[in-house]
Amino acid sequence: MLTAAQKERALELVLALMAIPGKSGLEAEVAAKVQQELTLAGLSADALMFDTAHQKCPIPESTTGNLIVKLDGERPLPRRMLMAHMDTVPICVGARPVVQGNQVVSQDNHTGLGADDRAGVAAVLFAATEILREGTTHGPLTFLFTVQEEIGLHGAKNLDPAMLGSPELAFNWDGGDPTKLTVGAIGGYRMTIDIRGHASHAGVAPEKGVSAITVAGLAIAKLHAAGLLGKIDQGDLKGTSNIGVIEGGNATNVVADRVQLRAEVRSHVTSSIEFFVRRFEEAFRQAATEVTNTEGQHALVQFNGNLNYEAFKMGEETPSVQLAKRVLNDLGHKPFASIANGGLDANWMFRHGIPTVTLGCGQHNQHMVTEMLDIEQFYIACEVALQIASGAGATE
Repeated sequence: MLTAAQKERALELVLALMAIPGKSGLEAEVAAKVQQELTLAGLSADALMFDTAHQKCPIPESTTGNLIVKLDGERPLPRRMLMAHMDTVPICVGARPVVQGNQVVSQDNHTGLGADDRAGVAAVLFAATEILREGTTHGPLTFLFTVQEEIGLHGAKNLDPAMLGSPELAFNWDGGDPTKLTVGAIGGYRMTIDIRGHASHAGVAPEKGVSAITVAGLAIAKLHAAGLLGKIDQGDLKGTSNIGVIEGGNATNVVADRVQLRAEVRSHVTSSIEFFVRRFEEAFRQAATEVTNTEGQHALVQFNGNLNYEAFKMGEETPSVQLAKRVLNDLGHKPFASIANGGLDANWMFRHGIPTVTLGCGQHNQHMVTEMLDIEQFYIACEVALQIASGAGATE
């Protein structure tokens, strides 16, 4: 069990981290706090590095890459990696965390808390600083703090696995229940749909225009009628889809000639994702042919998209899963396995050849103004992280 002093340090750490603005692409201040805490705990400068993953990410003003710490260790154990992502979603910018009973909540009712994933960062950072501060003997360790997870796992996607020191066991903190072992996650495809119609005066000559907004509306209606928006459950075809952003038009008296939509589809089966994407394209291209002006012109539709992350599933015999189970059992908890319907950095770690189990760290109602951190669950996450970093669960 963590001591009272350790719990106090862990809570102070997570409160400080949640108070730092750091939405995707602007994580530099968070990284500076992590670096400061590690340095104060005794980390040598040559053990810490930043990569250039942010230079390949979609946000032009990205301020920092992934932060990587490698420790050699004294025990002859396989290298273990502990990781979490530093960014939050925009609704959490300006959060003022406050303790209320056994929870941490946002003091302002218009902001999220940012426990997703500052609680994960705090758990990993707590383990690293406790080991450094106490001089705990351990095996080879890597601590990874990634960027731009919330907008498509871009930090994990663009990192160079060779910089990690070849970890054989890997653990990611991101989620709620600290006894839940997420051993797989859904795959996700994101797309941008550009519709180019023809502008005209909406009052004088609307018949000469081709409304990109009308095309978008028709396509959306087709997808809805086919059961391909929201939750999709059609026999073997299961997944979700969402059109989350629509931008276009500039005046009520002009037939809108341009609309852009941003959408996503998700499934645990890659072939289903491919099917959903094809159906999206068919719906928009068909809608474009159904809206014409007096000159027979119609809209053009352009799609740009990519598979942000592939679905994955690890067997419960995977070494990282087995070790996490042993540690939780030894601490008196009952671990259980789960598959996530949201993407995780672990999706890309698996793709990089590093099977990574994800554990919770007490965060709940993520991406909402009602987000909260369960303090007792957070303490369990910190204890699990410390045990794993210290070499617990080894079969030496």
